[in-house]
Order: sequence, then C-alpha cells, then structure tokens
Amino acid sequence: MVKNYEEGLLTEQDSLSEALHINSKNPVISVTGAGGKTTLIKAMAEEYRKRKIPVIVTTSTHMLAEDRPWFLTEPSEEKAVQILKAEGMVWAGLPAEHGKIKTLPEKFLDRLLTLGYPVLIEADGAKRLPMKVPADHEPVILPETTHVLCLYGLDAVGRPLSEVCFRTGTAAEILDMKITDPVKERDLAKLAFDSRGGRKGVLPYMEYRVILNKADNTKREQTAYRICRLAEAQGHTGITVLARGNSNQ
Repeated sequence: MVKNYEEGLLTEQDSLSEALHINSKNPVISVTGAGGKTTLIKAMAEEYRKRKIPVIVTTSTHMLAEDRPWFLTEPSEEKAVQILKAEGMVWAGLPAEHGKIKTLPEKFLDRLLTLGYPVLIEADGAKRLPMKVPADHEPVILPETTHVLCLYGLDAVGRPLSEVCFRTGTAAEILDMKITDPVKERDLAKLAFDSRGGRKGVLPYMEYRVILNKADNTKREQTAYRICRLAEAQGHTGITVLARGNSNQ
C-alpha cells in the first residue's frame, strides 16, 4: 500500500515513483530518518529496474552489504557499467566493518553521478528505531541531491520516547517532553518538519518528502492521517504513507 495525503484525503498511488513525484530523468535521492531506509531504497530500485531504467545505489555513511551480483565494493567505473548492463542496477560502496559498505571515494562517486542515471543514497543511520534525531554530523546529504525522503515509523506513536527514538535526549528537548512520555501524533508531525529533525541539512533547492512507514492496519493508517492533518495545520505538505510490505527494515 502506497498513499499520499492530498486535499484532505489519503489517496492510493500506483507506485512509489508516482507517490514521490520524482519525474526527473536522473534524480539524486537521499534517504534519511528512521529505520526502513534500505528497504525503501530496494523497492525504489526494483521499480526503476522493472521500467528498464538503470539505477545506482550507494551510501554517504554506511549500509549493509549483500552477496548479490549487483554489489560493487571497489571504485571501478568499468565494472559499475558492466553490472548496470547485466543487472539493471549497481549497489556501490567500499568494504567496511560488520558486513557493511561505506561511502565511495569522492572522485569515483562524482563519476557515477555523471553517468546520467537515477542515484539512490542511504544518507543516515537510526539503529532501526522508528524515530530519529540527527547528530551534528548527520545526515550526510550530498549537495547534488535533488530529493530528500525522510522516514518515520508509525509504531512509535503511543510508546515511551526512550524506547522508540535514536538520540532520545535531543528529541525530548525539541518536543518539550520527558523521555518517559509516550510519543503522540503531534510529536511526529513536529519532528518531521523541524530543521533540527527531519529537515536538517535539506537545502532550499531540494524537494523534501516525509514517509510515514508501517501503516499495516486500519488503526495505524488512521494515525498517519491525523499526523498529516496536524502537519497541514502547521503549513507542511508532502507526506507519503507506506505499509510494511513497502518498507520495513
């Protein structure tokens, strides 16, 4: 399930690409926020591949590596192009600890960005928690970024902030609450559009969209709807709602 909040309603969308309004031929999309980023990137990459559009996936921080033919762990443009032709996508990064890959050398990354294909970048970490407040050095959003997608998990609502948020203390300061207080819908609506929260590092020329993840049942979808209404009342738009099948990591 993929829905957008538009004109007071949650409206079903045919695809992630349609929902996210990413119409440019070679966007550079940075994915930030809470847990679910890798799974969302996988879903977007598969959409591009099904449409016969080669897509590049990388990270400006760290992401898990997989034993898949489209993973590239050396800065070789020749191999990147070969993998793109054979697999329809390439996931590129240098080897890192704990089975992860890390950001590419700047010159090689620049070369990939000039190939003219869509680029998906995991630009943040969250310990798989449904809420996140970035540290001073986060997120790592490249200046070439055209779109920023920031994730929040709807399963955070109703649970103590200390259980569901990465960097709880900073979040409590922003939201003026105790870390033992339960997270309310208004808290997600505020944090998602705060310059110290979801919008941190987003420059004026970048399109910004909030992704409310794990709308797995009617109750959570209703929660998502109320968050959208609260954000709209604050003058904010651009929210997409996903069920777990679209993004759950």
